[in-house]
Amino acid sequence: MTLTTFPSVNKHRAFETISVIGLGYIGLPTAAAFASRQKKVIGVDINQRAVDIINRGGVHIVEPELEELVKKAVDEGFLEAVTAPRPADAFLIAVPTPFKDGHQPDLDYVEQAVNALAPVLKKGDLIILESTSPVGATEQMADWLAALRPDLCFPQQDAAAPDVNIAYCPERVLPGKVMVELIKNDRVIGGMTRECSARASELYNIFLLGECVVTNSRTAEMCKLTENSFRDVNIAFANELSLICDVQGINVWELIRLANRHPRVNILQPGPGVGGHCIAVDPWFIVSQHPSLARLIHTARVVNDAKPFWVVDKVKAAVADCLASTGLRAAEVKIACFGLAFKPNIDDLRESPAVHVAELIADWHAGETWVVEPNVPHLPPALENKVKLQSLEFALQQADVLVMLVDHAVFKLIPGQQIKQDWIVDTKGVWR
Repeated sequence: MTLTTFPSVNKHRAFETISVIGLGYIGLPTAAAFASRQKKVIGVDINQRAVDIINRGGVHIVEPELEELVKKAVDEGFLEAVTAPRPADAFLIAVPTPFKDGHQPDLDYVEQAVNALAPVLKKGDLIILESTSPVGATEQMADWLAALRPDLCFPQQDAAAPDVNIAYCPERVLPGKVMVELIKNDRVIGGMTRECSARASELYNIFLLGECVVTNSRTAEMCKLTENSFRDVNIAFANELSLICDVQGINVWELIRLANRHPRVNILQPGPGVGGHCIAVDPWFIVSQHPSLARLIHTARVVNDAKPFWVVDKVKAAVADCLASTGLRAAEVKIACFGLAFKPNIDDLRESPAVHVAELIADWHAGETWVVEPNVPHLPPALENKVKLQSLEFALQQADVLVMLVDHAVFKLIPGQQIKQDWIVDTKGVWR
């Protein structure tokens, strides 16, 4: 395997120690990127298991190239994981930002990170929020810090000469290609002041090949939300087309392929819904702040969130056909769901519609519900004691109804002659 290499850069000021708070799908790759440039990186996570794995040179998530980089960084002494912040020159916050009831943004993890790092702050430090956040979150973070450390001056108190610089810089990487896109993609740098942006740009230029595009923090926050809302709206269009085509007896994948031959049309692919921490969550941040204005964005969320229930209705119809044709009892019918991740060829189950569909089927179905997911060794909590994790071969041989939810590469390689079942619900067009 060829590992990503990081270019040399000229630095105006030295960042000798960098702290990354939150060692998940974004934080750990970011920590590895800085450590690969021989910077001392202190990774912080409240998950003791993740900390222990990293300190042994391992990783607790699946991402190409990441484990090799982490092992090298740990072996050479440039990366250490801890459960509480230590002094550093720069702090990057990459913690989850889910939503609460009513789809309201939940910044509790950000606030917890701020409370934890505040005691170790010193004059000259830089703090960057990377977590996807509603507009105004960076300013809120700065206010929390000012209340916790009245001995330090922050940008909202003195824009000309703050003791601590603060910026917002969202990630924009594709799971499965994080270590490539992390260094190649442009970064939007939203500093609270010009100096904050400049300092943040200096930090990322330690490993970045892409361009640092400078703006203010509120625009940077809205930029991240806009990018993911754009994709959500386009996926909703494809998902809505799939509903209409099903009624019309039209193959939606053929339709989209033909329509996309138009030089100015690029329709995305339909599926069982929308998952992942970004696209399934971020549009709600805009809707929550502007419920009367974000009508299209809200409608897209409703369309995509409803798709899993439509899939389950198709499964119910397939089971009914199976019962009518075979004479089996409902409790004897075995349903196999293929895929749990929110997208192909990764182990990330966050907000996955496939998990939701499998759970809905298991709650309804009187017989056994199986799942085939080659990228995870264990079932997520939502499916424990509800479904069984089975091998691909066993499911193909023993299941009565097949439900394609995630088009993993291994599923696409299944020879057609191995699919003997008459009852198939294919949400990804793999077996069409």
